[in-house]
Amino acid sequence: MNTRHLLSTFLIITLVIVFSNCKRETEEFQTAALTDYVPLQPGKYITYRLDSTVFVSFGRVTEVHKYQVKHVVDQEITDNEGRPAWRVFRYIRDSVDASSWTPAQPWTPFGSYMVTVLNDQLEITDDDNLRFIKLHLGIRQGNTWKGNIYLPTNPYGPAYNFSVDDAMDSWDYRYEETDGVLTAGGKTYTDVLTVEEIDEKENYPATDPSSYASQTRSVEKYSKDIGLVYREYFLWEQQPNPVLVSPGPPAIYNYDPFRIGFGIKMWIIDHN
Repeated sequence: MNTRHLLSTFLIITLVIVFSNCKRETEEFQTAALTDYVPLQPGKYITYRLDSTVFVSFGRVTEVHKYQVKHVVDQEITDNEGRPAWRVFRYIRDSVDASSWTPAQPWTPFGSYMVTVLNDQLEITDDDNLRFIKLHLGIRQGNTWKGNIYLPTNPYGPAYNFSVDDAMDSWDYRYEETDGVLTAGGKTYTDVLTVEEIDEKENYPATDPSSYASQTRSVEKYSKDIGLVYREYFLWEQQPNPVLVSPGPPAIYNYDPFRIGFGIKMWIIDHN
């Protein structure tokens, strides 16, 4: 075979490989649509158990408040950039018995958010106009994207004077699992897509009161044809707060640590 024929053969083989890979990637993208994991039809709802972690008594006491919340798809609207979107209303109620979750009160409105589905990503814009890229094509294990790229610096300030939100726009969201299983509320959900957003801890659990501590944790799980079925979202830090007891030398301090931040853990208990 002469050089010309050898080069032609090499080019043909290369093109076959390239087009085969492109076809295979296209087929992978088509195996799951973004709306498979966030169904959007008027009246679609999911009810969750929600545990809210708060720090009271000037951050010295940690409490977990327990609720039920319901997310209900309302209707198509236009988002802040003039794009087609869906509005989702939230409702909340307390409970009489945390173990049985017998509702004590009727549902009360608890804000809303917008879901915008684009060709390659699904965005959620919350009540505070914070915009997140929750899902991104292609849906396959290991795929990553900057889910918080639209967030400003310190998106939770001035409500929370902490530093754990300083670089949220650099978080790397990642598909950890695409066909998992989740058991929640006595039911088992399959085809569960796990989105790992961040998992960083310092001096956690905080056993040393003289040291700074923090937890930055965010993960979401979506079940195909159902929607979000599990979420953890913790952003808090602990300041050691030294109090001078004696100037010394050496100086002697007592520590009165306090925490700033919040946390939520929620999982599905009902849906239609």
